[in-house]
Amino acid sequence: MKVLYTCGYSTSLAALFLAIGIFSCFRKLHCTRNSIHIHFFTSFILRGAAVLIKDAVLFSDESVDHCTMSTVKCKASIAFVQYSVLANFYWLLVEGMYLQTLLLLTFTSDRSYIWWYILIGWGVPMLTVCVWVVTRLQYDDHGCWDDYSSPYWWVIKAPILLAIFVNFLIFLNVTRMLAQKIRSPDISKNYKQQYMRLTKSTLLLIPLFGVHYVVFAFFPEHIGVDARLYFELVLGSYQGFLVALLYCFLNGEVQSEIKRNWGKWQSTMESNVFNMATQDFTA
Repeated sequence: MKVLYTCGYSTSLAALFLAIGIFSCFRKLHCTRNSIHIHFFTSFILRGAAVLIKDAVLFSDESVDHCTMSTVKCKASIAFVQYSVLANFYWLLVEGMYLQTLLLLTFTSDRSYIWWYILIGWGVPMLTVCVWVVTRLQYDDHGCWDDYSSPYWWVIKAPILLAIFVNFLIFLNVTRMLAQKIRSPDISKNYKQQYMRLTKSTLLLIPLFGVHYVVFAFFPEHIGVDARLYFELVLGSYQGFLVALLYCFLNGEVQSEIKRNWGKWQSTMESNVFNMATQDFTA
């Protein structure tokens, strides 16, 4: 299983770095929507890095039983994992909130909301993890803090379930609003295409990322351990790749921009070759 999720996270990291590079390099792709995507990608990069760092800390010494390990490095790596998981869910929440704002406030500048999105996406997870760390230090400072049977895990679980619940409400509301927007004769074709591009990706991810967490959150930790590990580690490791695929590689706007720049580069190269050939001929 470790080999499977290591391959998954490595694939996701490569895809996410490439996607961020594409959004950053092409000026035409610089906008609030893609800035939110970059933050979302970054949360998955942190998650992949956190899992790999945790494995390096826990399994660096085969002679040590990681179940009884209780070092500062071990606890810090677990806290980092929890922060990255929280950031995943809250940046998905931001994606849903942005989509809803786009549909509600068509003519309002979306840049005015970006700092609120950043505060929700990075700030809420940081506050939650800080509360969890202080709680564990005060009341349950045993082991490596990876005992999921501890009641203090609800400090982490409750905000994630709240984000999933709010996203589900957004899912229903966006679906309703989208149906109204598409039928409306006052909305231009370009706006309808913009809505559809973003909506297809976000509405697919909201249930995809939330269902398995809700299912397992209320089960006792000793029930369905193998299924839980498979969903959270193996399938979860490819979520970053899926996000990069939906928001970047399959994005028509991104594909058009890459084709345009590729054609421009080819024309420049052909022109340079022609000029060099002309100079050699005249010489």
